[in-house]
Amino acid sequence: MRRASAFLARRSLRAHRRAWTAVFVATAAAAALIGAFALVLGSLLLARPPVERYAGADAVVTADQRVTYTAKPWGSEPRTVSAYLSERVRLDRSVVARAAAADGVAKAVADDSVPLAVGGAAAVGVPAVGRSWASAALTPYRLTAGHAPRTGSEVVVDRAVAAATGSGPGSRVTLRADGASRPYTVSGVADTGRRGGSPAVFLTERRLTDLAGHPGTVDAVGIVAEQGVPAGALRESLAGALPDRARGDRGILVLTGPERGRAEHLDALGARAELLPLLASVAATVLMVALLVIATTIAQAVHQRSGELALLRAVGATPRQLRSAVGREAGRVAGYAALLGGAGALPLGLVMRSLLTTDALPLPVPVWLPVAAGAAGAALIALAARPVALLAARSVTRVRPADAPGAARAAEPAEPGRFRTIAGAILAVAGVGSAGAATAQGGQAAAVAASGAATSLIIAVALLGPWIARGATRVLGTPVRRLGGASGFLAARSAAAHHRRLGAAITPVVLVVAFVCVQLAAGSTLERAAGREAAAALRADLVATGPGGLPADAVRAVRGVPGVAAATGVLRSTVVLARRELGEPVLDRLPVLGVTADGLSGTLDPGVTAGDLAGLRGRGTVAVGEDRAADLDIGTGDTVELRLGDGARVRLRVVALYERALGIGEFMLPRELLAGHVSAPYDQQVLIRSADGGAVAAPALRRALAPYPGARVGAATADDVRIAPPTSDGDDALVVIGVGVIGGFALLSVVSTLSLISVGRRPELRLLRVVGAGRRQVRRMLVLETGLVAVAGLAVGTLVAAVPLTAFAVSAAGSVPYLPPAHYGVLALTVTVAAGLGTMWPGTAGGRSVLHRG
Repeated sequence: MRRASAFLARRSLRAHRRAWTAVFVATAAAAALIGAFALVLGSLLLARPPVERYAGADAVVTADQRVTYTAKPWGSEPRTVSAYLSERVRLDRSVVARAAAADGVAKAVADDSVPLAVGGAAAVGVPAVGRSWASAALTPYRLTAGHAPRTGSEVVVDRAVAAATGSGPGSRVTLRADGASRPYTVSGVADTGRRGGSPAVFLTERRLTDLAGHPGTVDAVGIVAEQGVPAGALRESLAGALPDRARGDRGILVLTGPERGRAEHLDALGARAELLPLLASVAATVLMVALLVIATTIAQAVHQRSGELALLRAVGATPRQLRSAVGREAGRVAGYAALLGGAGALPLGLVMRSLLTTDALPLPVPVWLPVAAGAAGAALIALAARPVALLAARSVTRVRPADAPGAARAAEPAEPGRFRTIAGAILAVAGVGSAGAATAQGGQAAAVAASGAATSLIIAVALLGPWIARGATRVLGTPVRRLGGASGFLAARSAAAHHRRLGAAITPVVLVVAFVCVQLAAGSTLERAAGREAAAALRADLVATGPGGLPADAVRAVRGVPGVAAATGVLRSTVVLARRELGEPVLDRLPVLGVTADGLSGTLDPGVTAGDLAGLRGRGTVAVGEDRAADLDIGTGDTVELRLGDGARVRLRVVALYERALGIGEFMLPRELLAGHVSAPYDQQVLIRSADGGAVAAPALRRALAPYPGARVGAATADDVRIAPPTSDGDDALVVIGVGVIGGFALLSVVSTLSLISVGRRPELRLLRVVGAGRRQVRRMLVLETGLVAVAGLAVGTLVAAVPLTAFAVSAAGSVPYLPPAHYGVLALTVTVAAGLGTMWPGTAGGRSVLHRG
């Protein structure tokens, strides 16, 4: 039997190589895509922040930047989740002496940093980081000119600051920290011998401690080990000498080797923790799309040969022989395609990796990772192809020999099987139900429900393709017949006679339209709603900004300018909210604004629905968005527990509820509360409202802000109060990967599937030419069929996307979905061109001899 099935497989591959080409292309692309995602995910899991600032330190002692939350889900054991904090968690200064006393430690250096604006002869307001000269050894910096600072009025600048400000030993520069600018004498210039890194200015340790404003704590402690002490022994020695906890409830970490980068780039691992589930979700969608495309392509290739398989059955081939032959064909094609796709996973994965890598988190590519990723993608696709082919051939191979001639004449089943129809209907109902559930939920739960609805509906369309094709034929058949004349009649009759074939053609179009619409419209809907709410909340007409932010006294200076009715500083940070979702513990890291109640109503209107923002004072109050308050079941006068940016737990009394939370954030806190729990207490913006709508004198504002080098004043926009920028680099990268890579694969599936169908239709086209149809009539028929497929696919795909998008938009933004018309126009044009390429090329250019036969 094996020899017979192998013989049939070899002969069939030669006879149907054009049909299997479409399967080969789709399978190779799927293997490349899955391997590329495996490479990126593996690289992301291995990524660590680079060691730059502490390259000269053997170890770094720092506080744990994570916060944890433990809760007991329904019917299971307690679970603990963690989230990374965005602000520096500081150590008690006593840790420096305890670390210095540990065995194997040659020197322990307190490391603090202060954002500065540097002014000199060549530039004003150059952003830099202030550090103590003692900590210069941790990089290490070495003097290239001059000497170390000896008094509080001397500084050492690095090469970048010296070049930007035109300063050198003996010259004067001005430094502005949290207060007015002050002149300093440059005593020396230092360099690391490497490129990159933040521009640095070094002061005496006493002066740096005064500027930092937290004399009892330090950012971190750099450790220089004695000669010959290994990293493991140094870690154990420090762990035994240090307390278990930092200042507060955070643990103390001793970082050595590559882990030292965690002490420099605080939010790098937090960004990775947020990116991993998003990328994994996209990868799961890729896997679903790839399997769906492969299943559709292989099933169509097998169904186009159902007559041939039935005849083989009639002449004595056993069902097992036929199934084995079809499985061998699909396995060989998929195997070779998977090997090619596995090799192609490397360049595609490297392109995707380049979109996600950042200076704070470069993504490594170990030698073994591309091989493992490509092998994983190839193996998964190769293993999936054979069962799909066996399932597609099942309906023909189980026919009795006596009935095989009839099955050969009915090469294409009229309707899908009962199981397929029932499964498709169940998935369609589940998708609509999941979308309905999303409208009653919020946050991540709504997004998950909407995503599940989209997935269910897309698979339902693939299963119910023939039924959808029948409906599309009934709706579009009449206009096609009327507009196309004889060619329209042929196109409509062909579509009506081959529902399965038309359904297979429509499915990949629906897939690409639905997927791209969901990916693009979800982000644009939220951006549009957030932009509208931020614009509605803005009352200021001017905004002042500065490099690294402006200190608190800048607001007081602006308020004293004639013509200024109100001025409000905006301090940005994050909070962590611990809650339960469906019984599971969840930690949400949310961006927040810190504001002062004085004059707030003149510059910002969040749309208060209860309470009064005038009560937003002191260190124990908060204003909450009304949707979040409803989720937490709290109102004015109630309390809510939050973890601030450095992990400090606070219980705050709710003084107001507001409605424009999508634009300005779900929590607003007093600035004085946030200022003590951020790495640098500088206002990112100062909102300014002119008196009686009049113009504030620009020279007066410039004079008021003159002590703050680099301060600028411009027209206020919605982005100045918006809680987050319209897009971030990570969001843009995910959109490019999701829409560009996956959408491109889906478009490739459109071309390959329609090409496969067109190749199988060549006998039909020859017959039309034999009975008298002209070349132009056949070509016009193909054009009309392409239009029918494109219009039906666009309509059904848009409807499939609209259901979950509407649920998501109503829940998250309180509006209808929005997709820029230009984006949808490009999508429609691209899909139409792909459909035309897949249908017309095999039927005309590739099959020119068919059209020329009379």
